[in-house]
Amino acid sequence: MFQRNPPSSSASSSYTNPQPCQHLADYKFKHGFNGYKAIQKLLVTTPIGKTTVKKPNTKVPRCSYGYCKNASEGRFYLCLICSSFTCLDHTPLHPQSNSGHDLFVDIERAELYCGVCSDQIYDPDFDQVVMSTHSFPKGFVVTENESIGQRLIKRRRMLPEVVFGLDLQRTKLRDLREKSCYPMGLRGLNNLGSTCFMNSVLQALLHAPPFRDYFLSGGHHSETCSRRTTMADRICLICDVNDIFSAVFSGDRNPYSPAQFLYSWWQHSANLASYEQQDAHEFFISLLDALHETGGKTKNGSRGHGDCECIAHRVFSGLLRSDVTCMACGFTSTTFDPCMDISLDLDTNFSLAEKGKKLIKQNEEGSMSTLFGCLDLFTRLEKLGSDQKLYCQNCKERQDSLKQMSIGKLPLVLSLHVKRFEHSFVKRSSRKIDQYLHFPFSLDMTPYLSSSILRARHGNRIFTFGGNESDMFSKYEIFAVVTHSGTLESGHYVSFVRLRRRWYRCDDAWITEVDEATVRASQCYMIFYVQKTLYSKAGEDLSHVPKSPERDLFLPIVGCC
Repeated sequence: MFQRNPPSSSASSSYTNPQPCQHLADYKFKHGFNGYKAIQKLLVTTPIGKTTVKKPNTKVPRCSYGYCKNASEGRFYLCLICSSFTCLDHTPLHPQSNSGHDLFVDIERAELYCGVCSDQIYDPDFDQVVMSTHSFPKGFVVTENESIGQRLIKRRRMLPEVVFGLDLQRTKLRDLREKSCYPMGLRGLNNLGSTCFMNSVLQALLHAPPFRDYFLSGGHHSETCSRRTTMADRICLICDVNDIFSAVFSGDRNPYSPAQFLYSWWQHSANLASYEQQDAHEFFISLLDALHETGGKTKNGSRGHGDCECIAHRVFSGLLRSDVTCMACGFTSTTFDPCMDISLDLDTNFSLAEKGKKLIKQNEEGSMSTLFGCLDLFTRLEKLGSDQKLYCQNCKERQDSLKQMSIGKLPLVLSLHVKRFEHSFVKRSSRKIDQYLHFPFSLDMTPYLSSSILRARHGNRIFTFGGNESDMFSKYEIFAVVTHSGTLESGHYVSFVRLRRRWYRCDDAWITEVDEATVRASQCYMIFYVQKTLYSKAGEDLSHVPKSPERDLFLPIVGCC
């Protein structure tokens, strides 16, 4: 749970700010700042301003649960009461067996974590402890009314000036800048309290070529936006997205806090407005819906999803075709449904190879699936159950039917969602599927188009398929992957983005370059592809993009993230 100052009075009065963490308040009431002071001497800050907790009395931390499969690897949390280590999976169990041992410190990031809430929390007192380990210029003052986002940015902007009490010469800072060879637009996003689900999706959207080019080329003007000048609450989600683009592509490498965007999104998605972890895919869909509601209109000027000209539909909207065939008379009923992404079941029993479509038998555990197998599963012909009999317009009664899905129209950016979270209403249980999924970097969607599906079923006797896509627009290149690690109850989202043929891992505020093997080995949850023609035209070169007037408001590069 992330505590921050309430929004200004101009915000919607009907909105209620989520309550802060009660376990933090209980801990401070009983123990004061004893735990904070105890770990103060363990804080270590790198020359680029990243603060971590050094491991006391051990070179390699180990999870206190001996049977843990992550006993000596992964992220670890230090209990503020007993100083024991636990991994992310077992941190919620520690307070259950040790009453009052609710608060932990993430040793990798030096951030507070509540084991009961399974959530990151923010405490200004703890933040002051972290900052007091450094020598700051006289101008660094934390005021009571300062927002959390401003405080975090100030903290990270000041840290590079003086680290470990050593004055860094300008020549060293210049050397640090020269080592910052990351492409323009790579900037970390601060975690505002279990908002890794939001940060991971935002990183993917920031580097989606047509979506990115729309905002960087002046597709939306925040200065003249009517919603910000005429609406009572002065909230415009598109303006806030535009502000994020301006900040990220300003050249400033310091982590950015999208606090205003988060608050605006809460206004559009009140059911998801909390400091709890949310589902990244659910956030993605709700964000696109909010962008549509804010600026959506059809070609004739009315609002709606048909031929909508909003940026969300122009980039992500596709068309799914559903054919239901009566098994008695052969009559086929066809429906078309717009879609912003495609949700795929994991092919737990089989997968089809990319070449030759040969059946590959998996081991009994079904430890690996392929994206092609998932797409084949999505478009395969299936018999509807006896409880799903549909009314046949030709037979005039309910009959057994065959159903087949296909893609009638492909979007500019193809978003594929892997169903890793399984919910059983019968068993009243939920679980996460950790099965590995192999996905290609280049994807040809031709076999899954309606034209290809119907031609395979009926042969060349049918010449008009509707929604046919040429081969030129059915080939895609990958540019982002959103991954999920951990359990259903306690997990973490990280995204990988592809720029200039190189991969970068975006873990909230921290960005590191990785190799292709790391990306392929990740547990993908959402995969983003862009049409190959757009990927080639973009060329990963942003030098042609006009400079946004808002960018002058941000500081220049001060080093790598």
